[in-house]
Amino acid sequence: MILKDELHIRLMNWDDIDLMVKWLNDSNVLEFYEEPPSTKQRVIKKYGPRIDGHHYVVPCIVEYSRQPIGYIQYYKVPQSELKRYGLDEDHYFGIDQFIGDTRLWGKGIGTRMIQMMLQYLLERGASKVVLEVKKVNERAISSYKKCRFEKVSDLDYESDLMVWAAPVNSLIKD
Repeated sequence: MILKDELHIRLMNWDDIDLMVKWLNDSNVLEFYEEPPSTKQRVIKKYGPRIDGHHYVVPCIVEYSRQPIGYIQYYKVPQSELKRYGLDEDHYFGIDQFIGDTRLWGKGIGTRMIQMMLQYLLERGASKVVLEVKKVNERAISSYKKCRFEKVSDLDYESDLMVWAAPVNSLIKD
C-alpha cells in the first residue's frame, strides 16, 4: 500500500490477528492506546469486519525492515464524531496508531509512519485529519507536532483533539 525505504504500511489481514492480540495485551502499549486488554475473540470481533471491508475503518499493519512493528488505521470521520468534536465540515479523515514493538519507541519511526499516511490520505483527497491523544502521551504529542498537527480542543480531562490541515501548496496542481 505505502512503501518508503524500510518502512511499509500494508492492509491488515487475518494472519495479523495473533500479533494484534500480543500488542493489545502489552501494558506499555495500552497505557496510551484506547483499548482494554484483548482476547483473540475480542480482536476478531473488532478487527475482523475491518479486515473484510465491512466497516468504515481501514486497518493497516506497519512493517519496519520487513518485520511487523505497529498498527495504523484511517477512516472518514462519521457525522456523529464530527459533532462530538465540534467540527461542522464533513471532509475530515481520522487516524489512530501505535508502535507495538516498544523497543522501537523514540526512534522517529512513528513520525515517519504518520507522515506517510498523511501523504497517502492527501493523495486521496483529504484536506484535514484528526486524532485523539492522551494528554500524558508526550512522546506521541511531540511526534504529532512534528507532523504539523495542532491541538484544537480538550475532549475531556484525559484527551485532546489534534488536527492536521493540508498545506496550501499541496492543493495546487501543475
